[in-house]
Amino acid sequence: MLTDQQVKEYRELGFVVFPGFLKAAEIAGILKDVESITAGATRANHDASRMEMEPRQSPEGKLVRRLYEPCTYYPRFRALSESPELLDCVEQLLGPNLSFHYSKLNMKPPSIGSIVEWHQDLMYYPLTNRDSLAVLLYLDDADRHNGCLQVIPERHAGPPLDHTVDGIFQGRVTGAIDETEAVFVEGGAGAAILMHGMTPHASAPNTSPYPRRTLILSYRAADAFPIFVGESTAEAESHVRLVRGEAVREARFTAGTFPIPTYPKKTKSLYELQELSHQTRA
Repeated sequence: MLTDQQVKEYRELGFVVFPGFLKAAEIAGILKDVESITAGATRANHDASRMEMEPRQSPEGKLVRRLYEPCTYYPRFRALSESPELLDCVEQLLGPNLSFHYSKLNMKPPSIGSIVEWHQDLMYYPLTNRDSLAVLLYLDDADRHNGCLQVIPERHAGPPLDHTVDGIFQGRVTGAIDETEAVFVEGGAGAAILMHGMTPHASAPNTSPYPRRTLILSYRAADAFPIFVGESTAEAESHVRLVRGEAVREARFTAGTFPIPTYPKKTKSLYELQELSHQTRA
C-alpha cells in the first residue's frame, strides 16, 4: 500500500516512487523469462509481433528494444499485473473499479538504448477522463547515466501539450520544453514509479555499460472509456481487461476538450513514431 504521503505526492506532482516494490527473487524470475523470450532473436530474424529490435545494429545483432504486451502473452507478467499488492496501490489513486490497459518492457541495452522524447501518454490514446496511470518497474538500478525516467512535475493537471506539426500527431511534444524543470527519477532495481497519464516524461539514451530494463504497466479507471481514433484504438483495446471491482456501464467525462491524434501512418511503437517525425521534417 502507498502511504498517505505518497498518495499526496502523486496528486500534487503527477508521480510517486515506491522503492523496493519488487523483491530480488521476483526480478530474477522476470529477467529469466525475458532471456527465454528473446533467445535467438536478431534484427534480421525475430517475431515482430512480440518484440522490436534496436535499429542501430547489424542484421545479426541481438539487442532488443521493446517487448510488446508481455502481460497479455506471458503468465508471470500477467500474474504481476493482477497482483493484489500492485492493484492495492493503483486503487488508492484511481478508485475501486480498475481496467488493465496495456504493457511493454523497454530494454535500454548498454551504450545504445534508444532515446524516448518528451510526451504525455494520454495524447496517444484519449479517454473520456484522465484517470489513467502507468506503473514503471525498474528491473535494474536506474540513474541518469543509463537512461532513467525524467519527468516534469506538477504539469499533469494542466492543459495538454502540443504534440503536432501541421495538425499531424508526432508522438512527442513539439513545443518548447523547459528542461530545467525536469527531474531524474533515479531508483534501485525493484522500484515502482506510479505516473499520471498526463505527466510529461522522457528518457535519454543509455550511455553506460549497464542495462536499464523497465517493465511498464498501464491502468485506468473502469469508467474511463477510449475515444475512437482509428484502427489503433481497436488493437489497443484487445489487451484491456477488468482487473478489480465491477465493470462500469457509464462513461465518466472530464469537462472541457481534448485533442484527438491524427496519425501520419501506422507505426508499431512510440519509438517508430518519434523517429518518423524527425524523418518527415528533415
